Formats: sequence, C-alpha cells, structure tokens
Amino acid sequence: MAILTVENLHKNYGPIQALKGVSFSVPKGSVFGILGPNGSGKTTLLGIVLNVLKASSGSFKLFDEEPSHVHRQQIGTLLETPNFYHYLNAVQNLTIAATIKQRGSADINRVLELVNLEQRKFSKFSTYSLGMKQRLAIASSLLGDPDVLIFDEPTNGLDPVGIAETRELIKKLHQAGKTIIMASHLLDEVEKVCTHVAILQKGTLLTHGHVDEILITDEIVETGAANLQQLQNILQQYPGAKRVYVNDQHVELTFAAGTASLEALNRYCFEHGITLHHLRLRKKSLETKFFELTQNTK
Repeated sequence: MAILTVENLHKNYGPIQALKGVSFSVPKGSVFGILGPNGSGKTTLLGIVLNVLKASSGSFKLFDEEPSHVHRQQIGTLLETPNFYHYLNAVQNLTIAATIKQRGSADINRVLELVNLEQRKFSKFSTYSLGMKQRLAIASSLLGDPDVLIFDEPTNGLDPVGIAETRELIKKLHQAGKTIIMASHLLDEVEKVCTHVAILQKGTLLTHGHVDEILITDEIVETGAANLQQLQNILQQYPGAKRVYVNDQHVELTFAAGTASLEALNRYCFEHGITLHHLRLRKKSLETKFFELTQNTK
C-alpha cells in the first residue's frame, strides 16, 4: 500500500515553476525523505499534499484513494514550530492544540511520554531548550495517534543536542510503525534516519528510491608506482573499474560500492611488471554524490 502517490505535479507562481512534473510514491512503514537545497520545491510539495496549496496540474492520492478531509485527519503534521504560549506549560499548550485539532484530548500524557517530556510537562514553555520545544511540537503532531507523520525540516535551527534528540525520536516513531514523510536540505539527516528518498532540485525530481540504492557511495582506490604513466596504461584495462584517473601523485580507480579488492589489484599490477608503493581504499563522500546528482540541473 502506498501512503502517498504523487503523479506529474506542477506548481507555478506566475512565470516561476516551483514543481515540474514530480511523480513518486511513499511505501507504508517507510521514513521517506524529500531531499533538496533550499528553494527546490520541498515545502511547496508538502503544502499541496496537505491542502494548504493547490497544484497547477497533476494529482496525488492518500492511502491509495482520492484525498479527503478524512484522510488528512489520519496525518500528524509539523510544518513549522507551532506558536505555543510561552507562559503555559506543556500540558496546557497541548490541551489547546487538541481543542483546535478536535482530537487527542485524552492523549496528552501518552504523547509527552513518547517525546520524553514527561518530567517537564508542568514546566513553562519558556524554560525549554530548543530541542525540547521541537519535541513538544512533535508531541502535538502525535495527538490522536495518527498513522502518518509529515515533518518539514524537523531539525532546522536546532543545536547538535537537539538535532540528535529529534533524529532519535523519528527513529523511535518509525520503529513503532509510523510512516514518516520529511523534507530536509541536510544529506546527513536523510542518510541517518530515512529508508527512502526523493531528491528535488529547482522543482525537478532527479531521482527517488531506497536510500541504500540512491545514496550508495562509490569506492575509490589510490595506487602509486615509480612510473605513473606506465601504471595508468596497465590499469586502463583493469576489469570492474568504472573510471581510471591520474593526478600528480596517484592513479585512482573508481569501483561500485563493495566491489574493490586491494589484494586482487595489487596482484594484477605485480603480474604486469609493476610494484606498487601506494595502495589505499577510500569512499566517495555522500556530499560529493549529492553534488554530482544536483550540479547539472539547470
């Protein structure tokens, strides 16, 4: 079952195309990251799904059905930090939130326990750290125990402790069976908490799928010998290498993840009359991978 299916969504603001024919589906039980730089269309996409914005063209489904108010009641949202009252405590603020949402008024203690604010539920909001404020916002989205959660930049503005707390909470909610859709511009965040990802750049969907497939990193092997030109000539024919490149110090070979063998490469060079004095395996960074995916989009 797909929780969300997006079909050829377009959104124009006058001459500006915020979304350009975006299509993907979110599997039930996944943590689905919508990843892209600021201005890529992530928030616009979530706004359309939550009926805050209207698409210029295209369509989408929720729970494999045409979207309705009933479907949206099954979704907890965190689009921006709610305007909690600074002089009220957590219980009082969530009571107001439950009244506005018309759900979850008997749920307050449960959600506070889930986000680890049970001990501070009678403390004023103004005494909370940034991370605690964000966890209270997530608690508000959990009122009524929705099956699906949508978060827009859930760690934005947090310090390292708050970021770690929020990420652990998202993992905990996923383990409890929630489907989570989250927009983020942070590659590291998506890698650490998401199972699936869609990458947007200037309104265009570049790729989507399982995180392990989309963000898989190549392996790079550095080799060195007395005669780099001779080494490069020999390695141009090395089986399995996707790319062979020579710089001032080394000849580098690029392999698909998990396929590089230093032992086999060393043996190959020796059998072709070259003794290596340098042999090192390193991985291409995710930042490099993300840059390669996004840099060519106009």
